[in-house]
Amino acid sequence: MTDQIVELQKITKEFIDGGVSHRVLDRIELLLNAGDTVALTGASGSGKSTLLNLIAGFERPNTGSLSLLSDDTSAWNDRHWSQFRKTSLGVVFQQFNLLTPLNVKDNIAFPLRLNGLNWDKWCEHLVQSLGLEGLLERHVDTLSGGQQQRVAIARSLAHKPKLLLADEPTGNLDQTASLEVMKLLCQLAGEHNTSILMVTHSLECADFMQRRWHLDNGQVHE
Repeated sequence: MTDQIVELQKITKEFIDGGVSHRVLDRIELLLNAGDTVALTGASGSGKSTLLNLIAGFERPNTGSLSLLSDDTSAWNDRHWSQFRKTSLGVVFQQFNLLTPLNVKDNIAFPLRLNGLNWDKWCEHLVQSLGLEGLLERHVDTLSGGQQQRVAIARSLAHKPKLLLADEPTGNLDQTASLEVMKLLCQLAGEHNTSILMVTHSLECADFMQRRWHLDNGQVHE
């Protein structure tokens, strides 16, 4: 039986702007299974980041149901959401969101510490695969954009999450670096059957995913 990682049923999300309600997501139904990799495309402002934020629990839907790891989240409190994000979710942001007071190794190890885990062979493998061996003691604000993005990817995968959400993970990189990072991201996620949902405007990056969802007028089309 295939493990269900994310299931959305009739999800709607509305925002109020100037007293006017705008429906960004309109009765969306989606299913993401273990190991699935999906590119989410759509015009700017179409609701792609909103959809990721709903799945991560940073925002709540107006109507509909969201199940994560086959568990209905409608009754989840902040503790449930924190536990899910801590143990089962990895996130890669376009702006990296690294912890600037810390060096590279401590940034990568941050989710491990939250889970009471130690640096292990998987972390060493991430560091080697992403070309970070000589940078572990460097503070992250001294790194190039490409190096910082590699650190962000290592951090997001260090605790072997079941789901990785990536919002324009290569948006700040040149084309060569973008394609290299995408290859590594897919390779490393594949080693632990991590599901990926990635927002991207790049069709080349989207081609690395098994499936493609397009968000338009509040609806997702595959």
